[in-house]
Parts: sequence; structure tokens; C-alpha cells
Amino acid sequence: MKTQNILALNSILLAGVVCYPAVQKKTAGVHKLLLISFDGFRWNYDEDVDTPHLDYLVKEGVKAKYVTPPFVTMTSPSHFTIITGRWIEDHGVIHNMMFNTETLRKYGYKETQNKTEWWDNGVLPLWITAQNQGKKAASFHYPGGNANYSGQSVTRSLAESPNHPDSNETEWRENIDIVMNWFAKEDFDFVTLYYGEPDHTGHYVGPETEERKKIIQQIDRTLGYLLSAIEKHGLNDILNVIITSDHGMTTVKKAPQVKEILLKDYIQFQDVSKFDIVDYGGFGMILPKPGKEEKIYRDLKKAPPQLHVYKKEEFPERFHYARHERVLPILIYGDSGYVINGRWIIYVNKGDHGFDNEGMDMKTIFRAFGPDFKKGYLAEPFDSIHIYPLMCKLLRVQPELNNGSLAVTEEMLRTSASGKCLVPFLSFGTISLLFLLISI
Repeated sequence: MKTQNILALNSILLAGVVCYPAVQKKTAGVHKLLLISFDGFRWNYDEDVDTPHLDYLVKEGVKAKYVTPPFVTMTSPSHFTIITGRWIEDHGVIHNMMFNTETLRKYGYKETQNKTEWWDNGVLPLWITAQNQGKKAASFHYPGGNANYSGQSVTRSLAESPNHPDSNETEWRENIDIVMNWFAKEDFDFVTLYYGEPDHTGHYVGPETEERKKIIQQIDRTLGYLLSAIEKHGLNDILNVIITSDHGMTTVKKAPQVKEILLKDYIQFQDVSKFDIVDYGGFGMILPKPGKEEKIYRDLKKAPPQLHVYKKEEFPERFHYARHERVLPILIYGDSGYVINGRWIIYVNKGDHGFDNEGMDMKTIFRAFGPDFKKGYLAEPFDSIHIYPLMCKLLRVQPELNNGSLAVTEEMLRTSASGKCLVPFLSFGTISLLFLLISI
């Protein structure tokens, strides 16, 4: 009820402060927008390596100290929060893997990208909303871009192939060329572009390594290429760019003195569990067999304090995660760096995510530049849900119901970007409704 009231309040305020109208055709003078996500780019990855282009963007645009992703700090759920402005419990993409508790089938991350039934839960992503208001939108490898929403698809979408390489620098530049042509030659208004690094490197060698520093330098060179491509295609004065990520990365604790979390030390899976999603980093869920929920809960509570165990109805409200029908009855997550192993320890990654989003290692980056952004502006930290209303303002798209607030990010923009929004006079009836919603 509380979440619904906040959404209702947000909608009322949006109706009062949003300056741009809902449009059914292109609006003259509105700039284009490119959203780029580098998967697993922790907020401080550029502090221990030379990154001249990222440094240049700090002077030429906006930098946030860091961004807090939603919980659970995984790729698909977090990316869908950015593109919808909704908490995970509202948009329903609760995991990287689609799963079915009746057939016991689990689908891998890339296979799930093509499963509309996992993504289409009644919440429209910005691609579709923009298209419904006269814009042309495209998704290049961005999670969720290959699904249909209420029967509608993104005008142009490319999904990653199962064997798609994450770190091919030549391919990265080719992707930028393709996107620049979409803007310059085909008049697209909004494009999302996704890269699988530095997540891949962070997982397999760890975040505190020379290999990670090298991939950050590769990303920096790619951003230099992007700047040149924007100029080459004559887009400097009409293209805004937002660069962000879905989550951070932390070192997996495997030192000899660390006792790894192994769930079979506390529960007998074959006796009490009908279905589980574990062995996937720092987070897991369990569906008990009928009558076994209390036993699983009590037994897991005997585990070391590095494992946090909750019944669904008791999961912390601050995560905005558990109030969705897909979430299983028992939820568990580890302290930062403590991954969850189910029946045996098979985990090989050196780094991971999926942990508490309040931990600094889970925070992500935010850079933005273009004709509508201030130069040299340092923004205070904010939650990633607030990127959505910012994008809507840049595109002059009337937003869908969302959990974000334009007030959090609006100071990043030039006052002349699309008009300074003023809060109009609110009627007595509206003020009364506001107080009623706040008090419930």
C-alpha cells in the first residue's frame, strides 16, 4: 500500500512539474539520447588507472559521485529498473534467469533475453513509451530490448548471441559506428547500447587485478572513439549521452581462513526443497516442499552470520524486492564477497555481485554529456531509478508511472535545456489528497 501511495503521489507531482506534453509526433528542437551501459563498472574503477577520456567527460559534462543500483544487484533486474524507473518488485524481472517452479526449468541469462514472458509484466520500458509518443527507439544488446511489450516490439533490437565475445575492442567500435548511423542517417531518437565488460573480467580474474585495469583502459579508449564518432557524424549539438552501469563488483572471499557458505551443511535439499535458485553469486531463493518452509527457515538460521536468511514476508522493505509473486518463500544473501553454494562448492569466479546494494562495492558509475547537460558538474549520489525520469525529460516523453523523481537529477541540466520547470499552484483538493496519501 505504501509503495502504491508513493507512486500515486509521484504521478500527481509529475503532472504538476513536467513541462513537456505527451506528443504523438516529433517535437522540433528536441535532442537525441544515447544510453550506454558498461556491465559491472564499479563506481571507483577509474580511480587507479589512467582514463583521459573519462576525465575529459568530467570537465565537459556531469559526473555523479556514484549511483546505487536496485537490489538484487544483477544485470537484467538492474537494467530493467533503469529503463522503466520501477523497483524490481514492481517490474517483475527478479533474476537474470527465467525459471519455472512447476517444470523446474531454468533458462540462462542470454536465453532469457528472448523470453518475452519474463519481461512483459505490464510495465512499459522507455523504448515503447517513446515510440508511442512519436519517437524512434532502438536497443543494441541491452537487456529486455528483444522482448515484446503488450504486443509491441522495439523498432530495432539486437540481442547478444550465446557465444558473443565481451571484450573485442574492434567490435565495440563497430557497434558505435552502427549506432551513430542509426542517429545520423535513420533519424533514431533514443538508442540503448550495452557492453558486457568490465563484468566479464571482474568475474573471472577479480576486480583488484591488472586485467581489470586494462579493460577499463579499453573502455576509456572506446569512449574516445565515441567522441570522435559523434563529431564525425555531426551529432555534437543534437546528441545527449548517458554512461552508466547495472552494478559493481567485489572480490569473492576464498582465503583459507574463510568458511564458504554451503547450504547442504544446514538443509537436506531432497527432503525439504521443491525448487531453488542458488549457486548464482551472493543471492538465492528456495521453494520449500509443502509443510517444510519453517524447517528450512530454522535450519538455515543456524548458518554463520555471513548468510542472511528471511521469509519472503519479512524481507527488508528497503530492498523494494520481495513483493512480487515470482519471489520464492525463502530468500538468502551473503555478506559482501560471500557467495552461496548449494549442494557442493563448484564456484570458480574470483569476483561477483548480487550483494546488498548499500555496500560500496555494488555502487556504479554515472557520466553524462551533450547539449542539455551542464559542464563540470559533480552530482551527489542517487538511486538508479531516477535515471528514467531524466531520460524522459531529455526526450520530452511523458513518463509512465515510476518510482523515480526528476528533482533528483534536474540540476544536471542547463536551465535552457528544455525549460526550467516550475511547480504550478496546487488546488486545495489536490493538497488534501497529497496529505491523505502521505498519512496512509
